[in-house]
Amino acid sequence: QVQLVESGGGLVQAGGSLRLSCAASGSIFSINAMGWYRQAPGKQRELVATITRGGATNYADSVKGRFSISRDNANNTLYLQMNSLKPEDTAVYYCKCRAVLTTHSLYEAQYWGQGTQVTVSQ
Repeated sequence: QVQLVESGGGLVQAGGSLRLSCAASGSIFSINAMGWYRQAPGKQRELVATITRGGATNYADSVKGRFSISRDNANNTLYLQMNSLKPEDTAVYYCKCRAVLTTHSLYEAQYWGQGTQVTVSQ
């Protein structure tokens, strides 16, 4: 099993910045694609940004130019640098990864973090 532990969420004023981290642990053989998703109250969960094992990135139009996703493969850690935050960025942010466990080298599964609250005030 893979456990994802997120940190860095909180309350910030509009125009401010936050840096989210997601540390993966467990019987991990390899972690492939990773990403951040978010969900605001009463709305569907949406993709924020993704990054492949090789470092190729993709962003939602709403965050392009403001957010930056990165990863540290040596430490199995994912990051999301959020700048120029807006009230509409307020949501629960979820970390996701696709990983292969050491106990089953042919099996790749998707894992989710518990979510961390990001609140941006006016």
